[in-house]
Formats: sequence, C-alpha cells, structure tokens
Amino acid sequence: MTESQSFPAPATASAPGVKPMDAIMALCKRRGFVFQASDIYGGINGFWDYGPLGAQLKKNLRDAWWQDMIMNPCWGRKGPNGERVRCVPLETCIIQHPRTWEASGHVSGFNDPMVDCKETKGRYRYDHVMVYVPAGGEAGDKPVFAYVGDQPSESKQKKKAEKTFGAVRSVPLSSIPQPWARVIGPDAEKPGTLTEPRMFNLMFDTISGAIRDEANKVYLRPETAQGVFLHFKNVVDSTRVKLPFGIGNTGRSFRNEVTPRNFTFRSREFEQAELEFFCHPDESLDWYRFWRDFRMEWWKSIGLAGENLILREHDKDELSHYSQGTSDVEYRFPFTAPGFGELEGIAHRGCYDLTQHQTHSKVKLDYFDTTRGETLPNGGKKGERYIPHCIEPAAGLDRGALALICEAYTVDASRPSPEFLKLHPRVAPIKAAVFPLVDKDGMPEVAERLADDLFARFGRHGFIETDPKQSIGKRYARMDEAGCPFCFTVDGDTLKDQTVTVRDRDTGSQQRIAIDKVPGFLGERLGS
Repeated sequence: MTESQSFPAPATASAPGVKPMDAIMALCKRRGFVFQASDIYGGINGFWDYGPLGAQLKKNLRDAWWQDMIMNPCWGRKGPNGERVRCVPLETCIIQHPRTWEASGHVSGFNDPMVDCKETKGRYRYDHVMVYVPAGGEAGDKPVFAYVGDQPSESKQKKKAEKTFGAVRSVPLSSIPQPWARVIGPDAEKPGTLTEPRMFNLMFDTISGAIRDEANKVYLRPETAQGVFLHFKNVVDSTRVKLPFGIGNTGRSFRNEVTPRNFTFRSREFEQAELEFFCHPDESLDWYRFWRDFRMEWWKSIGLAGENLILREHDKDELSHYSQGTSDVEYRFPFTAPGFGELEGIAHRGCYDLTQHQTHSKVKLDYFDTTRGETLPNGGKKGERYIPHCIEPAAGLDRGALALICEAYTVDASRPSPEFLKLHPRVAPIKAAVFPLVDKDGMPEVAERLADDLFARFGRHGFIETDPKQSIGKRYARMDEAGCPFCFTVDGDTLKDQTVTVRDRDTGSQQRIAIDKVPGFLGERLGS
C-alpha cells in the first residue's frame, strides 16, 4: 500500500516573531511554488513537486551556486594559498556500481533502528521514542520516561509524559538499564505499544538488468559526493587542473526516510549541490576555514542575512572518526523555532573517501604534486605523492529554496494584499512585470513591446510578466505574492513623455523613469 500525505502544514507557531508555516505552505500552493507529488491521487509521503514559480526559483538558486562555486569560484577571490580558487564541474549518474556504497560505508552503516506502533500504526526511529526506566534503576527511585535521542524541548511527547509521569530527562541509549520495562511511542496514549527494534537501511534499492536477483541489485544514490570521488583520477588525467582544486556537481539523491516531515525540509527525494575540494594535508585546515566562512557569506548574499542564519561548529564528540572539523550553516525555520535546522554542512573529510575507494577498487587514487618536495639543482621540485584531503561544502537545494521562501514571507496589514515575498532579485522567479494601466488607448501595445525587450535581455534569468486584465492594484498584489521585485506601468503619460512608473515590491514606492532607461535600471538591480 502506498503511503499518502495530506497537504496541511504543521500547526501555526504561536511564539512571537515565528512565521506561520501553514500560511507559507498555502501561499506556495496558491502561487505555484510547491505541489504535492501525485496530488490527484492523494499525494505520496516524502515527495514534492515544484510548480512553475518554484521550479524557476530553485533553478535560480542552483544557477547561483553553479556560478559562484564552479564557474567563478568565491567571486574570483584568492584562497589561503594566495591564488585564485579553481573548480571544475562534473555530472554523475544516480545509479553507481553497488561496491561504491560498500566502500563509502552506506551499505553497512546507513541504518536506523525502527519500531512500529501497534496503537497508532506509525513507524519511528527507535532513538526518537521514550524508554521507561524502572524504580530503583539508573534514573533513581522514581519511575522516569527518558528520551533516547534529542527531542524538541516543547514537543507534544514531552508534555504528555510530564503530565502523566511527572519527570522526563534526556539520557544516552547506553545508560538505560536493560531490559526496559516499557516503551512509549511519540503519538501513543500508553506505553507498551511498540514492536521490537529492527534495522532499516535508508537506501532505495532496485534491479539493473533483466534478471531480478540479489546479484543485480543496485542503489539509488543517497548523496552525490561519491560520484566525484570515483572520478577524481579521471578529472586529474583529463584536465590541466592542479591541486588545490574542487569538483562540483548538483543532482538528485534519495533516502528512504522513515518519517519525512516539515514540508520539503526532510523528504525522500531531494537535490544537492556539493563541492569536493582537494588539497594538500598541510593546507587542509586553512581551506576548511576558508570554505566554512565563504559559504556562510554566500547564503547571506542571496537573501538570508539576519538573525535567522547561524554558523555552528560541531563539537568534537559530533565529528566522524575521520573528520578534523565540521560546521553547519543553519537556518531558523518556522518549524524548528526557536532552534535551527541544517541548511548546509561544511566538512573536513580528510583522505577517508579516496582511501576507501582506493582500497576497495585496487585503483591508485593518490596525486603526484610536482610543486612539492626537495628542490633540484635546476630549480625544479622533486615532487611529492600523497592522497589529497577533501573539504566538502554540501548544500541542500530544496532546503535552500524553502529557507529563501520562509525568510522572504512577509505580512504587512497596511497593504491591500498583506502577504508578499521579499525574494532577493537574483533568485526571484519573476524578474519584472510590465502592465498597461488600462487595456485600451495604445497602452497594451507599448507594454507588450517593453516586455518583449526585457524578455530578450533578461528572460534567461526568469519570467517577464505582462497582463492587461483586472485593476492595477490586484495585478500588483499577484506580483507581490510571487516575489516579483519590480513592476513597470504604462499609463497615459507614457504616450506623451515616454516615461513609465516603476513600483518597488518591498516598499510599495513608485517613481517615473524614461522607458528607454528601463533595461539598464532592471539590469543593475538584477546584477546582470
């Protein structure tokens, strides 16, 4: 039986300053940003489709990442080595050789313990339920319901447990005495309704070829990064790029999340934008700090500047055994407030991935660096062979698009249409709208010529809208909800003095400019 999901959002947040997620989701559907996948069949849990505006918003975000990370990395600035940052693109398949995922550790380690609830028919990660610690146990003389994993401090489960049992505390799984007396599910009314835990692999598997047997089983990739490591040697051999350099790619990944939730934040099919930056081990910490700081700066540059964006350095006990450092760019989404949710991770992966694939494939993936080693009599270098270290800035494009929408969502009760999106012009799906004030007296023809001119110049970046119908106020309101930054209105004076009215989305202010100055005005503000 296929899981389905309804479109209603989580409950509207009541805390001051927290934006209403249900209203944001309603706007996304109404204006064509995000739809349920398979909507006419009731939807399918963990999958979302992007409508016309959402598809263009996400493309603009992807293009901005591609331009600033690959084509013109870090806006042309120099890295810690004093040289311009160098990166090249790659595009890899969703399905790779299954041994890829054995080498990466996903086959053996990409598992979560799962339990089913006989009362609610829900399925949960076992480290997201509560375990009963009996009287006289580790928790003391009083019976206590303890969280196994981290839980929101104001969760429904915690409030219910405190009301029923009087005490709840967070403890690591290893510290809970066994056997456990009782276990309670997040939505259950009483303990003892959960099944025994069983391991659940998060990778989707399928069959490659005509024979449906275990020998032909392959996986949909759970991340795009591994394809880059597989082609490290090919890229080095086929290009003139020298270390340090990065290989970047974007694409779909798949994780069979047990409990997909929070709109597009956690879904089973999602898009990533990842860079694997390879460098000498001695320079790796400097490059880690460089990419950590730049990625934070980049998200600010496209509209997330403010108190909702933070950079969080992982504590040592959070790090993978091979990592020398990891930081997360985190955004305060309405459903995580007052806390934050991960938007991008910047990880120092050391030489772990290349070493793993070299071991499993028996193909040498080291690098011969002619700029290092002892100085020869002729002034050259003897050279040094080593396995590069890797710094990985890994962003989620779906989470990025959602963060941009949440940050842009604005309510101003004084406006005729109180809801609007203050999207940064670089990512806004509609770049401009051209309206005739009324649908007569030659105004539609002038507006259409101006719209055609703007489309020819800026259409590759997004939509240029034109619409002669309804009142000018309603047309402005539609553009505000869609996040269009500028509207140009052709009126009676245009026919006399060749000027138009420019309306700014954010302020609602208007000014007159010459019609032949419109392309320059818009291009300057779009950065193109």
